[in-house]
Amino acid sequence: MKNFKKVLMLSAVSLLTLGVVAPVATVNAASVKTATTGYQSTKVKASYSYAKKMLVKNKSGLSGKTTALFSRKAYPATGAAAGYSDFLLGLKGLGYHFTKTQRQRVAKNLVLNKKSTPADLANAIMGLKAIGYNPQSFRLAGTKQKVNLVSALYKKSMTKQTVNVQSQALIAVSMSSKFKRPSTAKFSKTSLSNLIVKNQQSNNGWAYNNTAAAVDSDTTAMAVVSLARGKAGSSTVQSALQKGQSYLKGAVYDNGAYGYTYNGKNMPNANSTAEAIIAFSTKRNTLKYANSAFKDGQTASPLRAMLGYVNKTGSIKGAASQTLGVGQVNLASAAYRQAQKKHSVYSLN
Repeated sequence: MKNFKKVLMLSAVSLLTLGVVAPVATVNAASVKTATTGYQSTKVKASYSYAKKMLVKNKSGLSGKTTALFSRKAYPATGAAAGYSDFLLGLKGLGYHFTKTQRQRVAKNLVLNKKSTPADLANAIMGLKAIGYNPQSFRLAGTKQKVNLVSALYKKSMTKQTVNVQSQALIAVSMSSKFKRPSTAKFSKTSLSNLIVKNQQSNNGWAYNNTAAAVDSDTTAMAVVSLARGKAGSSTVQSALQKGQSYLKGAVYDNGAYGYTYNGKNMPNANSTAEAIIAFSTKRNTLKYANSAFKDGQTASPLRAMLGYVNKTGSIKGAASQTLGVGQVNLASAAYRQAQKKHSVYSLN
């Protein structure tokens, strides 16, 4: 997952089973557009197909100026395009089965060493787990050495990291019950949850630089998802999670989309909307907000708004990159569908 501001940041049978949540009764349902089952099927099928073609061709897009998805030459620091973990998780969540060639391409290109940041490690853990590798016993390309990426992440200090990185780390170490915390760890899921809560601002949101003036829906959504995944049971954490969900409800634009403010102008986009949908999909009592209207003047649900950015080709209109755009739209679609089955897109035991 990422901060969109900073980047600028299924089978057919399964698709047909996508449910539709009814609009919230307090809003005039007759004037609200929701994503019907048929609309979801058409749009998700298109974005899913586009992502599959990107993976097969190892390209960050299928038109215009593109680069490789996975390449040490193109990305010396990480070996992969920004947003690759969400891209892989989105495909996995929609039922894709990665080929041996695709899995090996990811594994041989990822750059992981002592200089890898907590964000690098978190992305690698999520991406590798999505395609079927064990991040606790991963063989580095070109060596016989196996490394424990989960342990390596746990040994990184989180106190001076941004909320986005803290959230990424908490989501990563919470993906599997088989992930073990080493005795030399510098944080636990509970302590990291408390650290994220500490950075919640007075308006109930979170900001990438921990200031109230910079609070945005992207960072807030990531924090909400991470707190839900961390499963800390304290009243403080649960209260912060609920307040974060309330912030997201208030931050929706009239057209159902989410975005950020730049030079005093609202900038709705698919990625921010996807982040909010993923956050709403973390709890059964907030799932209904993903495909309903809940604020006066709202004309469409977030799910309808997000899928409206999907072009006929499956690419995402206005995306900073198709890796980021298609990846997060697919991840949000998968999160919503799996939440209806009481499952999380991030649970990969």
